[in-house]
Amino acid sequence: MQFRSHMDKALEAARAAGARGEVPVGAVVVAPGGQVLAVAGNRTRELNDPTAHAEMLAIRAACAAIGSERLTGHDLYVTLEPCAMCAAAISAARIARVYYGASDPKSGGVAHGARVFSHPQAHHKPEVYDGIAGREAEALLRDFFADRRG
Repeated sequence: MQFRSHMDKALEAARAAGARGEVPVGAVVVAPGGQVLAVAGNRTRELNDPTAHAEMLAIRAACAAIGSERLTGHDLYVTLEPCAMCAAAISAARIARVYYGASDPKSGGVAHGARVFSHPQAHHKPEVYDGIAGREAEALLRDFFADRRG
């Protein structure tokens, strides 16, 4: 099967999150056959829930869609490097591959900070691909925070 990125849908969800006043992060869960199971953007402020990151919401929706707590063989596309909380959820869900756009040196949990997948305690270590539409994801975040400071 030929690779097809779904980062465009994640970026669309990130833009929608930013328009709602949320940090513009979007996530998409894709089934092994290529079917998009869930698309989500950050909703921490809207839901008054610090765990309502795009990844967490997309993982929850995808698990509900297939009726399982595991997403074995599934892919996750996210516009920003997952934080430690989201990386732990990705591991627990047994997601096969994670594709992310922008790196997050401050709060990332994959290539920075906690580096969750590199710990022996990680239940599962997905394949990780970074920099997918990274410039566009970085620009969304940079513009969002510039508008907040401006």
